[in-house]
Amino acid sequence: MSAGCCGSDDESLVALRERQRTVLWVVLGINAVLFVVEFGVGWWARSTALLADSLDMLGDAFVYAFSLWVLHRGTRWRARAALSKGVVQLMFGLVVLSQAAWRAVEGTPPVADAMALMGLVALAGNTWAFALLWRHRSDDINMTSTWLCSRNDLIANAAVLTAAVAVWQLDSVWPDVIVGVAIAVLFLRTARDVIRDARVELAKDDQDLTHVTA
Repeated sequence: MSAGCCGSDDESLVALRERQRTVLWVVLGINAVLFVVEFGVGWWARSTALLADSLDMLGDAFVYAFSLWVLHRGTRWRARAALSKGVVQLMFGLVVLSQAAWRAVEGTPPVADAMALMGLVALAGNTWAFALLWRHRSDDINMTSTWLCSRNDLIANAAVLTAAVAVWQLDSVWPDVIVGVAIAVLFLRTARDVIRDARVELAKDDQDLTHVTA
């Protein structure tokens, strides 16, 4: 009976990993397409918020690629992938802060209509990705960190739409810059949390290895 139970557990784990793999491929495709489109629109519209959001998409595409790579690997590899995701988020947060500073000095307001339209498209795509990841948000540290990235996307999209309305009403660069900085701060906070959790997981795994070899 024990062997049968183990075999059933193995089959369940394989089925779970296969479902995770399918979801990750879909959300990877969503984010890759949105990055290309949103970065182009953001550059043309001179929008820091759109550029920041598009870099978030690119960062998430890397995140999902990392997640796929470690999907069938052990806890230590999944923790390392989560740590890599945190570092990526940290780098993009710093890039966005630099871009926001440059836009503030340059001072030309972005194209509000383009911001709003692109924000709605991105929101629709990220809502789809979020819904796909929701059921897997507590599977393991790998999927939890992936879901957190998707949650941040929705927050960023809502902020971009708010900035678009404010830019249209005020004809000012500042709503766009402020939202860009806010997205960057979100990157940095998520990076801090993911890196912290990954380090805890790696330390725990090191302790387990020490006990085994002792």
